[in-house]
Amino acid sequence: MSALVLLHCTAVARPPDKGKGIWQLLRNSTGVVPMNMALTHPNAVIMFDQTGSGPSQYPLRRCYNGTRCKATHYDQSDSSCFAHSIEYNILSNGIRPLNIETDTFVLLRLHFRQWNTSSNRWIRRWLSIRYYEPCRHCNWRQSKQLLSANRWYASNLVLPEKDRVIVVGGRGTFSYEFVPKSSHRDKTFDLPLLHRTYDRKFIFANRDSILLDYKRHRVVKTFPRIPGDAPRSYPSTASSVILPLDHRDGFKKVEVIVCGGAASGAYTAAKEGKFLEDLTTCGRMVISGIIFKSCVITGNKHKWSMEEMPGPRLMNDMLILPTGDILIINGVKRGCAGWNSAASPSLQPYLYKQSKKHGKRFSILKSTKIARMYHSSAILLPDGRVLVAGGNPNNKYALSDVPFPTELSLCSLQMDRKFDKTRPQNVSIYYGGGRGVGYGAEFGVNFWLRRKPVKLKFTAYKPPFTTHSLSMNQRMVVLECKNMTRGEGGWVNALLKAPPSANTAPAGYYMLTVVNGGIPSISQRVRFMHA
Repeated sequence: MSALVLLHCTAVARPPDKGKGIWQLLRNSTGVVPMNMALTHPNAVIMFDQTGSGPSQYPLRRCYNGTRCKATHYDQSDSSCFAHSIEYNILSNGIRPLNIETDTFVLLRLHFRQWNTSSNRWIRRWLSIRYYEPCRHCNWRQSKQLLSANRWYASNLVLPEKDRVIVVGGRGTFSYEFVPKSSHRDKTFDLPLLHRTYDRKFIFANRDSILLDYKRHRVVKTFPRIPGDAPRSYPSTASSVILPLDHRDGFKKVEVIVCGGAASGAYTAAKEGKFLEDLTTCGRMVISGIIFKSCVITGNKHKWSMEEMPGPRLMNDMLILPTGDILIINGVKRGCAGWNSAASPSLQPYLYKQSKKHGKRFSILKSTKIARMYHSSAILLPDGRVLVAGGNPNNKYALSDVPFPTELSLCSLQMDRKFDKTRPQNVSIYYGGGRGVGYGAEFGVNFWLRRKPVKLKFTAYKPPFTTHSLSMNQRMVVLECKNMTRGEGGWVNALLKAPPSANTAPAGYYMLTVVNGGIPSISQRVRFMHA
């Protein structure tokens, strides 16, 4: 995709009815605050925190420079004597501590490989790139390659080109760059949008969005500002998603939604101990008539459609569910992002049914009892559950004697089991040879249904990396079913067509789900790949 939309506003199988859904406590403690979380393998989730938050619950025998940790008072102040990353095993509910040498923030996901760009306050480490490849004994490793500019609080996107990522922005950094570089001369490219929207008191704050042709390094389109006078990015942390792309319109309709944020002046007020009520609005806009191959805009009728959520929300996570509906979870009702800068946790998840009529799209799910505030995260698991973790509104780990202690528990939200009778089961994927399916090619899906299918849909979901209310690289495509036959014993064979190109779905692993009348199967991995 030679065009890139930059939006710097920067469970549950069948969505349960109001008050429904099942919360489950999986672990009392993860040992590390999952400020960052990503599905790296069908049965594994990687989580990590910034090392500057102090000692975690996992002391190490040796620190990063090789010296022995002796559990002395000095070691308690040495973050390198503690693990700040873990691998969570979904099946066993177990945890494996991992070593990560320098402070972290933004993670980029390519196939099974994890790329991580640094956000540490030390200049050298600000430029770091790390890798993580899941295996039984694998650990983080530091790359000799460095970024060209400091990228604290940057955004990242996997590009259509094989194993290439664009890294945009950062504190005091008004440019973008690529990983890996195409040549030694390929460094950074200035982005005027970041200059215009910069506020020296914040990381960045704005309501603007553009369409960037990253190959030609030019802005193709400046979209209307989202209504209202309040910015939607840190510390007024809203969240956003691209709604599912659908084969029925040739994957050409691109629509975004941005929800939540802080009131204007919330940051200054929070420093004075006053927590203003957060925004209740979502802005939704169709980016229509875009021809990606030539990067031409065929229309200028771009307009934000505003909707009211059931209540105010900030620092929320937004996840695309297998049904195509949006889950809005975690966050607060008053204040802004940052240490001790918010109050009134948002305990009720919202469900946004994007296909319903305006004004009828929101419902409220069952409340949690656990506050998930600053530095919380949520991801969708292959079995349909939503994994929810984290929350540390304090500068260091603080487990008591504060209004909102550091939260180390791990929970899940899942559908009511009464829907299991209509859930597709035993899903298998057949490529017909090879390790994946090429763009535009056909592949088989076999599954079992107890009853006759009801309005079947096939979705492929790119698992994101979540941090600070951003689910980077999250994407869903609704696939075309070319043919389907129902055999004896409830077995169903479907012939599906892969997306037409990497512009629609960048190469890599996706979670393929069979949705029967709104009830999804357990997802299976499908790999879309270049020929």
